[in-house]
Amino acid sequence: MRILVVGNMGYLGPVVVRHLRKRFPTAVLVGYDSGLFGQCLTTAGPLPEIALDAQYFGDVRDIAPHVMNDTDAIVQLAAISNDPMGSRFEEVTDQINRGGSLRLARMAADAGVRHFAFASSCSVYGASDGLPRREGDPVEPLTAYARSKIDTERALMQMDLGEMTVTCLRFATACGFSDRLRLDLVINDFVAGALTSGKITVLSDGTPWRPLIHVRDMARAIEWAITRAGERRLVVNAGSDAWNYTVRDLAEAVAQHLPGTTVSINTDAPPDRRSYRVDFSLFRSLAPDFVPRVSLSETIAELIAGLRDLGFSDTDFRHSSLIRLHALRHMLDAGYLGQDLRWVRNP
Repeated sequence: MRILVVGNMGYLGPVVVRHLRKRFPTAVLVGYDSGLFGQCLTTAGPLPEIALDAQYFGDVRDIAPHVMNDTDAIVQLAAISNDPMGSRFEEVTDQINRGGSLRLARMAADAGVRHFAFASSCSVYGASDGLPRREGDPVEPLTAYARSKIDTERALMQMDLGEMTVTCLRFATACGFSDRLRLDLVINDFVAGALTSGKITVLSDGTPWRPLIHVRDMARAIEWAITRAGERRLVVNAGSDAWNYTVRDLAEAVAQHLPGTTVSINTDAPPDRRSYRVDFSLFRSLAPDFVPRVSLSETIAELIAGLRDLGFSDTDFRHSSLIRLHALRHMLDAGYLGQDLRWVRNP
């Protein structure tokens, strides 16, 4: 079995690679990444890419057909990966997230790849005051990032991709510790703030709903997606009903793990339209052995332990490379990247 993980050097990629290596010890695992965030390591251990058999460096917009030779499954993680980056680089977000993914899928089908797993997002639901959203419900993408995901899903469902099985995993918001930790994610941010300042500052009124999923459980869902049988084209919410929380719930849960932490809620804030609960019953019925296992309490405890092991104490972490937008800005300002987020070969 040969598995290609595209975008393997981000937040989720190292966790996915480690999981796939454990589950398929004899598989040929190949990574492909532009290396935008390769330097954002938060581990004292070895480079996570040593679990791979080969690592290619390149932009998903430029991937060559030979990279897919003899490949059985492709995991497409490469993306401009959150709302602030999508807002700053709206056109590039579409080029990479949608354009790159569709080009990759077409080449994969032409190469005879059997499974294609696309990391989509529950953020496509955008604003929902009613019942938890199911896959067939209307979507309301509010950001460039969310629009890129739903546009990719729709195109993948309409494209003639032959016999290739395509799975669009609408993931809940990622969380948990990783070899390349991000602190621009809600629960990760709350833990970092509580550890460094003893405070959690909620910029909204705390009422928006967020579904969450631990990165290890995301990796398990990806395993299912690249091995499943059944419907050839599938869009499925990936997460757990038990992990639908309000932002206030999340802040208070972190504070309980770190006694003495104060929680500040901006009760005068205008409503945050990015609020949605999600129904994960389809995923539970299709993949009962792959439903999320990690609890919120375990996730918080793991983040606390991981950050403490790193000696993490940066009270200004929101302006560090652990916030991906700031990592990009640093490389742009230094002349390493162009505005199209391609490397400048001779800066």
